[in-house]
Amino acid sequence: MVLYLPDAERERDALPVAERNALYNATAKLEAVGPMLGHPHTSAVQGAPSLRELRPRAGRSPWRALYRQVGDYFVIAAIAPEARKDPPGFVRACAAAVERLDNLEV
Repeated sequence: MVLYLPDAERERDALPVAERNALYNATAKLEAVGPMLGHPHTSAVQGAPSLRELRPRAGRSPWRALYRQVGDYFVIAAIAPEARKDPPGFVRACAAAVERLDNLEV
């Protein structure tokens, strides 16, 4: 099951409609396939422990959902711009995701 943290929900809802729909489709794939969903749909985030990025449109979207598996759940903690298009924005989103996940009460 895929869950969004409240801040990530707000970030998702601020995306343009087409990008939001692409993210919904990617989320459905993650929910259906689980941890076996591989590249180009998801990949590990370098430098962020246990953080992964969900890549809508098989990586062709300018947005990423940053998540971690927590038990049986995939918890989306932040929405980030694609790293090559906006490196500082991606780094900020990664830091926010890690902080939000570290503060998550299970």
